Amino acid sequence: MKKDIYILGLETSCDETAAAIIKNGRDIIANVVSSQIESHKRFGGVVPEIASRHHVEQITLVLEETLHQADMTFSDLDAIAVTKGPGLVGSLLVGVNAAKALAFAHQLPLIGVHHIAGHIYANRLMKEFAFPLLSLVVSGGHTELVLMEEHGSFQVIGETRDDAAGEAYDKVARTLNLPYPGGPHIDRLAAQGQPVIDLPRAWLEEGSYDFSFSGLKSAVINTLHNAEQRKQAIKAEDVAASFQQSVIDVLTAKTVKAAKEYRVKQVLLAGGVAANKGLRAALEEQFAELADIELIIPPLSLCTDNAAMIAAAGTVLYEQGKFEDLAMNGYPGLDIEQ
Repeated sequence: MKKDIYILGLETSCDETAAAIIKNGRDIIANVVSSQIESHKRFGGVVPEIASRHHVEQITLVLEETLHQADMTFSDLDAIAVTKGPGLVGSLLVGVNAAKALAFAHQLPLIGVHHIAGHIYANRLMKEFAFPLLSLVVSGGHTELVLMEEHGSFQVIGETRDDAAGEAYDKVARTLNLPYPGGPHIDRLAAQGQPVIDLPRAWLEEGSYDFSFSGLKSAVINTLHNAEQRKQAIKAEDVAASFQQSVIDVLTAKTVKAAKEYRVKQVLLAGGVAANKGLRAALEEQFAELADIELIIPPLSLCTDNAAMIAAAGTVLYEQGKFEDLAMNGYPGLDIEQ
């Protein structure tokens, strides 16, 4: 009989300290996340120095709670996987050095995982992959379309040329005086408003799967400033609905077009903005009409940063024999295609 594989995952790329244990790349045994949102909220965004200090304080506690929930010890594990990039360098280094220390102390293989690969593999915790597949990755720092022909193979066919979608959400939310993080607040407001404000959609040149949200963000800010100067009342709900509709139209249209062109069997939604109800509903509506393409959307708990996704992606690397040595570092600008 094939032996079960248990991978401990660690995630500290931004402002969540997380640890998880995954069995065979598919089953969650334990998944613990310590969020720092309350600490960063008053600054309107993540402060890197504060984030890394919190990781130092929380990493041991989160790790101990994970082992406790799983009722396991290090002798039960097959390897340790950790996010090695991209992310905030100070935050990454806490997780990387913790993973290296544990791997050395317990003589376990060490696996370095790309953060976005982790977000993609969060979907495998829901459903086994069928290749070729296309993943729409939407988060605070990333917006891209990633084609996969097999496990561990990533081809970026479209990416943002300026602001990521999540970054645009946060900046528009700040303009509307909404608290950080802005995405969930925009999503809630949008459900109460109507997309009656004419805002741009950046389709870019013919055939491009790239994205651009900088112009849209500027258009929202200009609309609000012009209304203020003219002393015209403008509903925040309608601004949110109009902005969100513009983002969703571009994301869904390009995803559907790419899915058809590359004849994929599955489309996956990944990243923090995957929690957006408007985006989830729009994709479900679009792909309901495409019976030969399966749409997979992870639950909200697996959309935001977590370590279950890192362990899931790390399991594939374990099976492929792709390990790191103790010289592994944190790589803030790591390329998923490398």
